[in-house]
Amino acid sequence: MQQVGLPFNNSLINVNVWGNGPLLLLCFHGYGETAMHFQFLQALQNSYTIAAIDLPFHGQTTWNETAKLKPQELVSIIEILETRLRATNPQLQEKITLLGYSLGGRIALSLYQLMAGKINKLVLLAPDGLKLNKWYWLATQTTLGNRLFKYTVQHPGWFFTTLNLLNKVGAVNSSIYKFVNYYIGDPVVRNSLYHRWTTLSLFKPDLNNIKKQITQQATRINLVYGQYDRIILSVVGERFKKGIEDYCTIKILPAGHQVLHEKWLPYIEKALYT
Repeated sequence: MQQVGLPFNNSLINVNVWGNGPLLLLCFHGYGETAMHFQFLQALQNSYTIAAIDLPFHGQTTWNETAKLKPQELVSIIEILETRLRATNPQLQEKITLLGYSLGGRIALSLYQLMAGKINKLVLLAPDGLKLNKWYWLATQTTLGNRLFKYTVQHPGWFFTTLNLLNKVGAVNSSIYKFVNYYIGDPVVRNSLYHRWTTLSLFKPDLNNIKKQITQQATRINLVYGQYDRIILSVVGERFKKGIEDYCTIKILPAGHQVLHEKWLPYIEKALYT
């Protein structure tokens, strides 16, 4: 594995690179995960150069910015990365395959909007971004909601009372309850949630625009879901697929939310090559 450090203003973006194949695979991890979660993809290193980016406040990226990261800024970072990779691998093809898991799916979709002509294929694993998350929208896209979010990070008591009540009356399923309780319960994890959500809040995929570009560019988009996933449901992918059936496939695995795993490599590999 090669580690590449990309300077960005006062920060340093970490990228893990495996392989030296002619196809560039750009990977984006899920919330709270790191670029190392893609390490098992090195099995594909003869065909792909696999570059996985640690997002802000994740992994070995050192993030010292106070401003939010803009999608166009990430495009510029990727262009610098491409230049670095081609310096040692001149056979690297111009077009890129984007692979995004969970949160990384939203990042990949947002990038596709800006660089659709450069994208060979989209492979999205249990992706965020295909449905508007009302709570995320409230917490990051509105002034009042963001203030409430920050207050909750500092004073979470009222939130737990409300969450427990909603769980008791069945308004929140057990998986969501455990998921939210984990990320709000620990003060360090809670603070990380605020910074991560806020910093990446400008990544807002325009699905109508994306579907239009998929058709215009004839871009393949392969979606992979877990059958037992209660966080990201496959029905969202089925709705997104309408109107782009010629370009979009959906695979449902006997798994929960964690479909980015070595045991699912044959299916991920198929999604990459199909």
